[in-house]
Amino acid sequence: MGLLQIGGSPKEKCAGRVAGIDLGTTYSLVAVVQDGGPRVLADEEGRATMPSVVWYGPDGRTQVGYGARAHLGKTGGTTIASAKRFMGRAQVEAHRDNELTPYRFSSDAEGPVVYFETTTDRKVTPMEVSAEVLKPLKARAEAALDGELDGVVITVPAYFDDAQRQATKDAARLAGLTVLRLLNEPTAAALAYGLDKNEEGLFAVFDLGGGTFDISILKLDGGVFQVLTTGGDSRLGGDDFDRDIAEHFLRQQGVDPGRCSPEVAARALAEARRAKEALTTADTTTLNIEGHSYALTRAEMDNIIRPTLRRTMGPIRRVLKDIGVEGGDLDGVVLVGGSTRVPAVRTFVEQTFGQRPYAELDPDQVVALGASVQADLLGGSGPRDDVLLLDVLPLSLGVETMGGVVAKVLHRNQTIPATAQQEFTTYADGQTGMDFHVVQGEREMVADGRSLARFKLSGLPPAVAGMGRVMVTFSVDADGILDVSAQEETTGQRASVQVKPSYGLDDEAVERMIMESFENAEADVNQRVLAEARVEAERILAAFHRALAEDRALLSAAEVAELEAAAQAVKDAAAGDQPAMINEKVEALDEVSAGFAVRRMNRSIKDALAGQKADGFA
Repeated sequence: MGLLQIGGSPKEKCAGRVAGIDLGTTYSLVAVVQDGGPRVLADEEGRATMPSVVWYGPDGRTQVGYGARAHLGKTGGTTIASAKRFMGRAQVEAHRDNELTPYRFSSDAEGPVVYFETTTDRKVTPMEVSAEVLKPLKARAEAALDGELDGVVITVPAYFDDAQRQATKDAARLAGLTVLRLLNEPTAAALAYGLDKNEEGLFAVFDLGGGTFDISILKLDGGVFQVLTTGGDSRLGGDDFDRDIAEHFLRQQGVDPGRCSPEVAARALAEARRAKEALTTADTTTLNIEGHSYALTRAEMDNIIRPTLRRTMGPIRRVLKDIGVEGGDLDGVVLVGGSTRVPAVRTFVEQTFGQRPYAELDPDQVVALGASVQADLLGGSGPRDDVLLLDVLPLSLGVETMGGVVAKVLHRNQTIPATAQQEFTTYADGQTGMDFHVVQGEREMVADGRSLARFKLSGLPPAVAGMGRVMVTFSVDADGILDVSAQEETTGQRASVQVKPSYGLDDEAVERMIMESFENAEADVNQRVLAEARVEAERILAAFHRALAEDRALLSAAEVAELEAAAQAVKDAAAGDQPAMINEKVEALDEVSAGFAVRRMNRSIKDALAGQKADGFA
C-alpha cells in the first residue's frame, strides 16, 4: 500500500508553470501559488468565479461563463449548464431522470455517452462542454504566469468513479491541458485548511456544491492528511435546490415542470437561483417568471429544499459508521461548496454534527486553493517530506472466479495509490488461456457487482489442472484509475488492461451497492460458500472420472459400482443448495476412492521402476 506524497516523486515532477482548477458544476475557478501563497485568479472585472455555462450560437460561435449565462432562457442558440452532472453517465440515464433542464438531450438514447442537442444540429458531450469551460481558465492562468501551462491539478468529487474521472481527464485533454493529478475535492479542502491552520484531529469535510455532495472523514496528524472514509452523491447539490424552488413556483402557476419548454425551464431555474442567493441574507424575496410574481420567504424555501437536503443523511450515517464514531466525536466540520452558504444548510450541519462548522475560508474558493498548493508541490516547488496526503478507494475491486464468485484484490477504503497481487491457478487440464473479468462492488457474487473490464491471457503452457500459476496485479494510481495485469509465472507471458469503463455508474449506484452489501451480507456469504462447494465438487468429479477412464482395470465391477454411486451422490448434492451436504458427499467419495488412489500410485511407481538396475539406487 502506497502513500501519496504531496510533493510527488521525481517521475511525476513537472518543472514550470502549474495551476489548480476547481471544475465545478455551477462555478469553476483557477488558482496558482505566487509570492509564497495560493490565490484564486479573477477575470478582468475582478470576479473569481466563472459560471460553468457554455452557449452554442446558431452561427457556430460559443461563449463561456457570465456571457453564456446571460443567454439562459433566450432563443437563438443553445445554453448548456451543469454539464458536470452528466460526466461519466450513460445516455439512457439522462432520459430516465427526466430532470428540469434548460437544454435537450439527443433523441438517441443508446450509447455510453450523453449527448446534448444544439440549434446548429451539432451534438456535444459533457466532456466537450467541460473542455470549453476549462479553456478560459487555462488562458487566465497563462496570463498570470506569463506563459503556457505545463500542467494542472483538477479537482473531482471524492465519489467520482473510474468513468467519471476518465471523463474529466478527457475534457482536460480536449482543452489542451496536461493533468498532473486528479485531486478529490474534500481532500483539497483539507489540504488548504490544514496548511492554513495547522490543525490536528479527526475532521469531516461537508462538501455541497452546485451538483455534487461529498462527505469525507479525514485524520490530520503531524502533516499527514489521511482520508479514512468517503461517501456522497454525485447528483445532489445546489442545482437541486434551484430545481425544487423552480418546480414549486411552476406548479403554483399550474404548469407541469416536466412539460415546459427549455426556455421557460431556463428562466425558472435562473430566477430560482437568484431567489436562493437573495435569501442567503434576506428574509423575503420575489420570483418573477412569465409575468407571474411569487413572494418567497426564507422559511418557505427551507421547507421546499428540506427533502433534498435530508438526502445527505444517508452518506453521513454511513461514513460515521465506517469508523465507529458519532458526529459529536469529531474535532471539527469543514464547509466546502457554494451551497453551504444557504443558512438552512449551515443549520442542518450544526444540528447533525452537534457543533458549529468551520467556514473561515471562502467555501467557493477553498477547493481551488488546495488544488493550487498540490499543483505547486507537484510541479513548481520541491517535494515536501513533512506533508503526506492519503486517499481511499470508494469500492472494492476484484476478479471473477469459478462459480461466479468475486475474489477481492483491493478493498474499499484502502489507501491509494495502491498495488496488490493474488495468484490464480488453471481449472482444466491442458488449459492454454485464462479469461479475466474485473468487477467492482462489495457483494460476494459477480452478478451483484459492476462489470468493469474483461481481458484474456493466452499462451499458457498446457499442464494438469491446478499446476498453471498466474499472478494477477491490481494497481490504482493517485487519480483512482485502475490497471490490471496477469502474468504466467514460468513463461512470463503477460496481458493487461487499463480499466476505462463505459461511462455510466453514478454515485447513487455506488451508495446503493455498499448498502446492499451490508443488508445482504449473510445471504451473500451463504451463496459464496455454496458456489465454492459446487466448484470443488465439479473439480473432484472431473478428476475422478479421468482416473476411472485411465485405470478402470485396477478395480472390480463391484468396486466400480460403489465408486460411481458415490460420485453420483456428489453430483446430486451439487445440484442442490446445501453446501454442507455437498462437502459431506465429497468427503464420502474421498474415503471410498482412497484404496483406488493407493493402487494407482503403486502402479505408477512400479512402471517407473521397471527396467531400472538395482545398483542405480546404491
